[in-house]
Order: sequence, then structure tokens, then C-alpha cells
Amino acid sequence: MKCISNVVIASIFLLFAGCGSGAKKESAVNGALGKDGEIKLMVLAPGHFHASLLQKNDLSLLNDSTIALISDSVYVYAPSGAELEQYLANIDQYNHRSENPTQWKERVYTGTDFLEKMLADKKGNVVVLAGNNRDKTRYIFESVKAGIHVLSDKPMAVNKENFHLLEQAYDSARAHHVLIYDMMTERYDALNIIERKLLHHQELFGELETGTSDNPAIYMESVHHFYKEVSGNPLIRPAWYYDVEQQGEGIADVTTHLIDLVNWKCFPEQVINYLKDVDVVDATHWPTELSLADFARSTGMDAFPDYLGKYIKDSKLQVYANGTIYYRVKDVNVALKVVWNYQAPQGGGDTFTAYIKGSRATLKTVQDKSHQFIKQLYIEKGNKTDAVAFETALNQAMTEIQNDYPQVSAKAVSGKEGVYLIDIPVEIREPHEAHFGYVGKQFFNYLIGQDLPEWENSNTLAKYFITTTAVEKAKENK
Repeated sequence: MKCISNVVIASIFLLFAGCGSGAKKESAVNGALGKDGEIKLMVLAPGHFHASLLQKNDLSLLNDSTIALISDSVYVYAPSGAELEQYLANIDQYNHRSENPTQWKERVYTGTDFLEKMLADKKGNVVVLAGNNRDKTRYIFESVKAGIHVLSDKPMAVNKENFHLLEQAYDSARAHHVLIYDMMTERYDALNIIERKLLHHQELFGELETGTSDNPAIYMESVHHFYKEVSGNPLIRPAWYYDVEQQGEGIADVTTHLIDLVNWKCFPEQVINYLKDVDVVDATHWPTELSLADFARSTGMDAFPDYLGKYIKDSKLQVYANGTIYYRVKDVNVALKVVWNYQAPQGGGDTFTAYIKGSRATLKTVQDKSHQFIKQLYIEKGNKTDAVAFETALNQAMTEIQNDYPQVSAKAVSGKEGVYLIDIPVEIREPHEAHFGYVGKQFFNYLIGQDLPEWENSNTLAKYFITTTAVEKAKENK
């Protein structure tokens, strides 16, 4: 992996690592991975480009082949078609790039019985899932039942039926001593790591407020666009992407990252039991309309497939990709909003707005045109907080943060008393694609150490309880 900053990478692994001694790992390897101690990847139905991102870089662990290696042979099971071809093309590109090429050997099986074939062959011990979300929960369940570890792209469940099957999958995983892990890449973003540190600086942020349903303590709003161009060419999406039964509604998909950040930032390493700690208060949803011309530009298809017929009204495709969720977690009120427009206006882009309220300060994140569509983090002094005490606490917090991120600083915002930009240079922010490597290494460390903490499991289930309950409530409110 190309390093942006050794300090940044070191801080990420100090934050996330918790692995035991080499002897402990070597012993655990034999139990988790077999006698040869190799992690052998299988990829099932790679329908999303995230399936290939895990393989973008060398995943050998800790540069110590005596502990564990990722086998360079990857066993792929999938139906034939454009999605498989795109995945293989990405891997071929990684293998043939001039700088740090990978050496993956893809062993591909195609056929309608790809799932059954993978389970029967069992040539690997970890399956990577990133594709059609309707089928993903079943793939998770069948994999763990067969004793295969699962590393899955989000979302793992898009409706209540999926959620109940996911619960069964976790029960089966415990019985078979295998792991299920959700690719929560946003935890590895430098801005999120720094905000988490500030949030837990007591003298600066104070106590997390609880808020109310009308005035939540935490708010996140994320705006995306279906049609995008990359290097002048349209980003082609599969037709099933526009079927909420296959892709999931917006409040069942994008919100998985948002809810994970709430849990990870505000309740670090705390078990969240959805039966006791969570209350989904309300949810709404509404459609984005696509004409056939819009659909054709995005998918390359000249007609709506039959399975989308039930979503067509007055010749427009109704995609329920927008919505809100209002919920409480450990008595803290949270509001989330997700919007998918068809296309950004000229000069526009995806946007993001968020705040987290503390008794002494509020943390805000903004991504919009005025910020060149780059996320920026601010901290704002509370009305009742003494200005001198706030500055002193901020300086102390920044000194601590600069131990890991020396380039980061706090800058007073002109004309806004008590508001500071937490200036995180773009140069130290690794791209989203790099975060998949960190997710993989964290998962593999858990796998080798057999020490996945219980909060990872409970918080994943809590997350999908919230999203799938919200989908039901939104339908009731329709």
C-alpha cells in the first residue's frame, strides 16, 4: 500500500489493533484457518466494485510469513456476465500496474449453482461478499453454516426477513466458531478518527447530550447522485441497483455507515443490545423519479426490465432511495437523512452535513460547494462555555492529536466567534479505496487472534435492527 504518512498509518493501527502475542496468534491460526495457517479467499457473486477493492493491495499480515499469509489464489464463484467481467478486469489491472502490482491468481467457476459449488468445494476459509443485497443475507447464513468466515460489504440485510436470517447466521457463526464482519470503511477516515478523539476530550466537548426527537443530539444528512461521470464516461450501474428489493432502500443502505459511526464514535467498544438500548421512533421515505432516458444513461439498457414494472408510475421509475430515521440509542436521540437525486447540478456533487452536541461544544462536519465538496470538521463553543477555558481545552486537545497527526491544526473561523476549523490537510487523507485494506487487515487480525470483541457483533445486529425496522415504519407511514 502506498503510504501517505507513516504517522497516520501507525495511529490507525494503534487505534484498531488489539492483537495478542505472536505465540497466541500462531496457536489460534491452526484452529481458525487450518494446519497451513493460510487465509484463503473465496469471492461469491461479485456484483459490486467493492468486491475487488479488498484485493487492490498486498494483504500479507504483519510481514511475517510464519504467522499467516493471504494465499494469492482466490476462488471465485459467480454467474457469468458483466459484473463478473468487471471484477476480473479490476483484478487484472491491479496485477499489471507499474507500481506495486499484485499477484492474484483468480480461479473462476461460473454456473447457476455457484453458491452450492462454493459450499461443496470449500477451497477457501473466508468468503468475500459484495453484490446483490437481496441475496447477501442468505449467502452469509449458508457460508457460516458451512464453517466459512464471512467478510461482507454493507448492507447485510435490507428488510425484516433478512434481519431475522442474519440473527440466525450470527447464532450459527458462534456454534461453528467462525466470524462475520461488516466492511465499515468510514472508521478509517482521518476526519472520523480525529472527531472521535475530540468527542472524548472531556474538558473540550463535555458530556454527550441526549437531545429530543425534535432537537436530536446527533444529526447526519447524506446526499448522493445516481448518475455520475468518471473521466467523461458514465458510471454504469446494474439494473437491479434500482430495485429496492435487491439493492435496498436508501434508509437500509447508506445509513449503515452513519449508524456505525454513531456507535463507534459515541459509544466506543460498548455493547449495544438492540432489545434494550435501541428505540426506532419514526421513519419516512419517498422516491426519486427516473425517466426511461435517465435509466438508459445510467445502466446502458434501452428498456426497464420486467421486475421493475411494479415501480413504474406514469412512465417514471419510482426508486425509494430517500428517507429519514429517528431513533434513540442508550437514551441519545439521533436523526438521519439520506437523499439520492438523479444527477448533481453543473458544478455540484455529493454533500454531507452532521453535528454531534456536547455539553461544552458541538462538533460539525460539512461537505458542500463552498468547501469544494471536501468534508471539513469544525468545533463550536457552547453558549454557556467560558471562552478562555474553551481555548485552553482546545489547545490541549490539539497537542494530543498532533502526536499522531502533526499536520492537523485548529484555526479560528473569521467572523464566527468560538468556531474553529479542525484543519486536516487533504494530503494526509487517504482515499476511500485505501480503507478497504485497513478493514481487511483488522478482520484478519481478529480472525487469527480469535478475539473479535462482542461489541462488534452486537452493534452490527443493532445497526441492522434499526435500518430494517425503519423500512417497515416508513412503509406504514406512506
